[in-house]
Amino acid sequence: MSLNVANVSLVFGNGGEQIKALDNVSIDLQPGQLMAVLGPSGAGKSSLLAVCGGLQTPTSGKIRVGETEITGMSGAALTCIRQQQIGFVFQQSNLLSSLTAVDQLLLLVNMRGKRVGQADRERAIKLLDEVGMSHRLNRRPSQLSGGERQRVGIARAFMMNPKILLVDEPTSMLDQHRGRQIVELLVRECHEHGVATLMVTHDHGILDNADRVVDISDGQLSERVQ
Repeated sequence: MSLNVANVSLVFGNGGEQIKALDNVSIDLQPGQLMAVLGPSGAGKSSLLAVCGGLQTPTSGKIRVGETEITGMSGAALTCIRQQQIGFVFQQSNLLSSLTAVDQLLLLVNMRGKRVGQADRERAIKLLDEVGMSHRLNRRPSQLSGGERQRVGIARAFMMNPKILLVDEPTSMLDQHRGRQIVELLVRECHEHGVATLMVTHDHGILDNADRVVDISDGQLSERVQ
């Protein structure tokens, strides 16, 4: 499933106090591609993730997840799209302190109103194995390193078979070596699962792992030729 952003602008404020967070942005991201969006704080990276994830309504333009246009959708419909089609990897892993690594993933099944079955547990264990966490299944966040928590967060993002993955500064809490490992892992997972992945970052050292690289400045995008 593709992610298509067509001529999207996002403006905050009124009159002379207007701030254009996104300025006529367009993206066409195909299944299995990882696009890195590079820019400093305040360039519009977080706004881009917010509109792509249906967390913020753009002022103008259209966003499609597959064949579904999500701009103008009701709150309930957007929630359904996010639960069924979109995965998120946050800057901080946002794991629940009381849950083990495997239960972090199984919680998503419960949140959809389903009972956890054996197939769900097997999938959670398989995903944690894919990210190198099979030896930490029953550890809680306080028993994990920063890199390990981020790995659990990545596995969790893939638990419900998302078609689109939105990734927010995944290396900001990690040293250079662990940061590169995390991005290599993201690239491998998005290729293997055929997930269109949009990753915002300020880390120049990880760009050679991305399929496509886009710079953002003052809410405008420019794609690099690789």
